[in-house]
Amino acid sequence: MKIAVVAANGRVAKKVITEALNRGHEVVAFGRHDENNTLAKTYVKKDILDLTKEDLHGFDAVVDAFGTWAPESMGLHMTTSQHLADILSGTDTRLLLVGGAGSLFVDKEHKVQLVDTSDFPDDYKPVATGMGKALAELRKRNDVKWTYISPAAEFQADGERTGKYILAGEEFTLNSKNESIISYADYAIALVDEIEKGEHIQQRISVVRA
Repeated sequence: MKIAVVAANGRVAKKVITEALNRGHEVVAFGRHDENNTLAKTYVKKDILDLTKEDLHGFDAVVDAFGTWAPESMGLHMTTSQHLADILSGTDTRLLLVGGAGSLFVDKEHKVQLVDTSDFPDDYKPVATGMGKALAELRKRNDVKWTYISPAAEFQADGERTGKYILAGEEFTLNSKNESIISYADYAIALVDEIEKGEHIQQRISVVRA
């Protein structure tokens, strides 16, 4: 498959690129910096908001790995994801988004999100809110083959690659050890699995270490 990874120099993106390449997929990395810090042989220097339909034509999947922690930039989570959705609208190219855990529901009625609970860290609330708004806007679209993938609450950059994960849905899920944890490497496995299987079109899914 031919896969585009946007915001490719980020830590999650690099894990996704490595996983996809190791499975024999063709990967093109897109980033706004001069340097290609990924293993992708093809790198295109271009800001997300400057990408066009022509740039992403012919790809089977586009991975949106954009993220920011800057308080003044929280709106970019929605702006960038909607831009990608706009240019992929009406095509068969799938859009897979590296999401957040804060928007996962903690009740069966899907009224209360993790970000709304008393134990949720204040420092993470702005980014959780920004990413949650991006998901809410995606839910309104039926013209794009999007999939939003939320990690576990503890998302470990340097965690081990176990090769095992639990695939869940909209609700905050714990493993058998009562943990909500996953490494970037295992998350990348789940994301590339979803690219290959394509079983959750216009859905949010979540993953936690098995």
